[in-house]
Amino acid sequence: MGLIGGIFTALFGARRNAVVETVEAFRENAEGRAERASDHREAVLAQFAAEMAQARRGRWDRFIDGLNRLPRPAMAFGTLGLIGAAMADPAWFAARMEGLALVPEPLWWLMGAIVSFYFGARMQVTGQGYEREMIAALARMRARRPEPVPREAPQPRIARANEPNAALEDWRRTQA
Repeated sequence: MGLIGGIFTALFGARRNAVVETVEAFRENAEGRAERASDHREAVLAQFAAEMAQARRGRWDRFIDGLNRLPRPAMAFGTLGLIGAAMADPAWFAARMEGLALVPEPLWWLMGAIVSFYFGARMQVTGQGYEREMIAALARMRARRPEPVPREAPQPRIARANEPNAALEDWRRTQA
């Protein structure tokens, strides 16, 4: 009755399932997919919770945070305002653009560097925070995942000193 099971155990080991391993080569394991999806949802919810949790801060900190949020909207609305001004009063707009044309090139380079460093520093801080959160989430997921059970390696057969060695005997016959 257990002949086929015994054959599979002899070929693949006691803790392996050859049918499941063969099918998984062609089709994703549904249980594994559900576990990965659950881990992903849990990590997303943890990230949202961390983003929404804010420490109590004073008026000065809130004022500075408000100032830090102004440059990007000011640049966007300023650009839209310039487009509107160009359409409403082209002569006024042309006079302002002639004034900008008189600004020396080193001043433009300096302004570009200031804007680049401002936005680059904000991007770097945001990116580093994201990387730290992802590393922590991966560490939590690895801590929850059980370690795989190692397969037992077959033990090599060790020849005894008094046993005949067929390969050695064959070699001796060819040498004689």
